[in-house]
Amino acid sequence: MYPWKDYSGRTSPLKLVVFVALFGPALWVALALSMGWLGARPLNEAIHQIGLWTIRLIFVALAVTPARQVLQWSRLLLVRRMIGVAAFAYALAHFSLYVVDQAFDLTKVATEIALRIYLTIGFVALLGLAALAATSTDGMIRRMGSRNWLRLHRAVYVIGVLAVVHYSMQSKLEQWEPTIMAGLLAWLLLYRLLHRWLAVRQRLAVQWVAALSVAAGALTALGEALYFQIAYGAPPMRVLAANGSLDLGVRPAVIVLGFGLVVTLAGALRMWMPSRGKLRARAA
Repeated sequence: MYPWKDYSGRTSPLKLVVFVALFGPALWVALALSMGWLGARPLNEAIHQIGLWTIRLIFVALAVTPARQVLQWSRLLLVRRMIGVAAFAYALAHFSLYVVDQAFDLTKVATEIALRIYLTIGFVALLGLAALAATSTDGMIRRMGSRNWLRLHRAVYVIGVLAVVHYSMQSKLEQWEPTIMAGLLAWLLLYRLLHRWLAVRQRLAVQWVAALSVAAGALTALGEALYFQIAYGAPPMRVLAANGSLDLGVRPAVIVLGFGLVVTLAGALRMWMPSRGKLRARAA
């Protein structure tokens, strides 16, 4: 079945749009590389950009369930598998470009993976994504059984953590975006933990989503302060105070908080909007 078809065999506009959009970042990087727009080290920058999109797609796949529940948009589940497979494809492209950058010297590639811990972590994440992609079909769900399949695919949370750690270690001093990603990952993981703790069948109340967003923002700020205190001896209170000023730009904690509050607002608006079923009932 074509990836843009739903289970009834009809074209799904949502799946078609997402399918086409997933090619966008890769095509842009390919164009920029061919046109010489990626700076003095174009291949290295291409590796970096494709790696970034790998993590972003992992996050988007993780965000499907919260978005489906908060927005009460059940059809979002149709694209979760597609996004997850795309994340693996981008991870494989990221690794393949690294092999090209090493002049196809597989011995050197293997040695680097073994000796550099951030490369080891990234390679483990790639293997994990490969396992999830290989078992993403309906046939594999039937062969493995739903419980075993779910246990395996919960590894995506660990893969998300490994991907962020890999990116943070690779970035060294440039911790702005890795910190944002760590904060967003905290929001996504806390959402699932809170959902399970409260034993909610459908979606969290808007109040809980708002509280979760504040908590994720606070954890991001504390994590950033702790990192700079350990790595560079920076006073934690000074780092925390930077979140209330624009002198150093918008801080990661503010962005994570803003993301959470936007989700909260979207959930509140959706709660007030009548569903299609209610509209049909009123029309009848």
